[in-house]
This record gives sequence, C-alpha cells and structure tokens, in this order.
Amino acid sequence: MHSNRRKFIRQVTALGSTSLLLPQWACNVPTTTETPQEPEVETPGTPSLAAFGLQLYTLRDILPDDPKGIIKQVADMGYKQIESYEGDMGMFWGMSNTEFKAYMDDLGLDCVASHCNVEENFEEKAAQAAEIGMKYLICPWIGPQDSIEGFKEWTDKFNAYGEICKKNGIRFAYHNHGYSFKEIDGVIPQAYMMDNSDPELVDFELDMYWVVTAQADISSYLKKYPNRFSLCHIKDRLKDAEPEEREASTDLGTGSIDYPQILKVAADNGMQYYILEQERYDNSTPLDSAKVGAEYLSKLVFA
Repeated sequence: MHSNRRKFIRQVTALGSTSLLLPQWACNVPTTTETPQEPEVETPGTPSLAAFGLQLYTLRDILPDDPKGIIKQVADMGYKQIESYEGDMGMFWGMSNTEFKAYMDDLGLDCVASHCNVEENFEEKAAQAAEIGMKYLICPWIGPQDSIEGFKEWTDKFNAYGEICKKNGIRFAYHNHGYSFKEIDGVIPQAYMMDNSDPELVDFELDMYWVVTAQADISSYLKKYPNRFSLCHIKDRLKDAEPEEREASTDLGTGSIDYPQILKVAADNGMQYYILEQERYDNSTPLDSAKVGAEYLSKLVFA
C-alpha cells in the first residue's frame, strides 16, 4: 500500500522565496527589510488506495434488470475491482465465465472474488473462477449456530473448501457477520475459526461494519491475526445508531467508523482488497450510494 504522504508548501512572495536561496546581499533589498511570509499550508494528502472494489450485492435491486449496463456504470465511477455474488443468474450474471471475463476486461475491471453457495457444485465453481483469473471464492454466510460444535463443523468444511480452491490455484475465504463475534459456550466463534483453520488454505474477509455492530474491536483482530484477513468489506454505521441496532449502515464517509485509521491498520497487517458494500441507501438509488462511496475511497488518506 502507499504510505500516507503529506507535503508542506511554504508560500512566499517571489522576492521572499529568492531570499531563502541567496545570501541577503544578493537580494538587492535593504538588510533591515523583512520579507512577509504566509503561514505553512498543509496540502491534501495523496490518496492511499491504488484500487478499490464494489461488492455487486450493493446493486442487488437493479442488477438483474441490466447486468452489463449497471456494471459499466460501476466502472465509470472509478471502481477498478468488483466482487460478485451468486444470485439467480449465477456468479457471472447470465454470461459464461469467459464471456464475463471478457466484458470485465473491456471495462477495465478485475473481478477479484465472488460470494457463492459453497454447498452446491463447489468444485465446478472453483474451476470456473480459476479459469478467468479470479483470486477468491468466498462463503458469505453460515448463520448463527446453536453451540460451538456447529462452528467446529464449519471450520472443518472451510479447510476442505480451501483444499479444493488450492488445487485450482485460487483461495478460499469466509465472510463474517456479527454473530461470529458473540461468545457461545465460552468461546468467540470468529477466534475459534481463525485459530483452527489452516492458514495455507483459509483466509477471511473482514466485514468491518459487522465487527463494529457486534461491539468488537476491528484493529485488535487485524493485529492479532496478521495476514489472515486478505479482503475487507467497507461500509459505514449511522452516527446516532443505538449499540444494539443491527441495520444501521449508511453512506460511506457519513457515519461513525474511523476508516482512515482502521484501513491503515489493515494495510499494515496484510489486507489486499478493499471492497465497498452497501446494505441500505441514504441517497435516492443504489447507484447514487455507490458513487458516494467511490468518491470517498478515491480521496481516502490513511491516518
């Protein structure tokens, strides 16, 4: 990742700037004359993200009507990556995997990953994803479990899915919700899954909104498990939301989550893909909210 670079420009008059470079006698001004100077001005920092993506689930209400047209608008907003999901039209939205890849290439987009139903035809999906250069297949949901035993069973499945992905030259990851950060049987399921899955086979996609909503600390998990969170979902939380309120996402940059600070910690601990996902819309349409997010991420400077 690019580090946070800040530049300071001293604004002076032309004569004053010359006096900073030459001895005073060469400036052709009386030695008693002081050149007025403006105070130092901090210029905007350089954006920290070279590329960022959009989870297409953000556009779930409109995407099925015109997948190609909608995704083209995503590219026009400045997104360079997308993360797909498996809807009624499949991961490739009515196209074959190679047709989908060709269209993404035409738009200058990289489909880095997709959420999918891991319990159906997973080997076929892994092969299709690998054929077009995707990096990840992701399990988006397992649901709350009745006991820690349920999470243990899923952890074993994750290792098996990771083996399938590895054979195909891609990676497997699990995307969290809030339930995996809530203690059950004296154990935090998210920690259990990370401690007991094989790092050679299983990565994790950190949905930062759901960590905050579960009242856990994002930075602590990033630091405790460096290089295990390779992808993240970025979405904001309403500033006035009650702690127990679950459905409180808002347009990126307008909420309470300190992304300049958190994403710096993420970058320092192995994060590779930064993906916006929107679950509710402050603006008039999903595309409007996606555009707000793109504008925020394009100017983001790590704290």
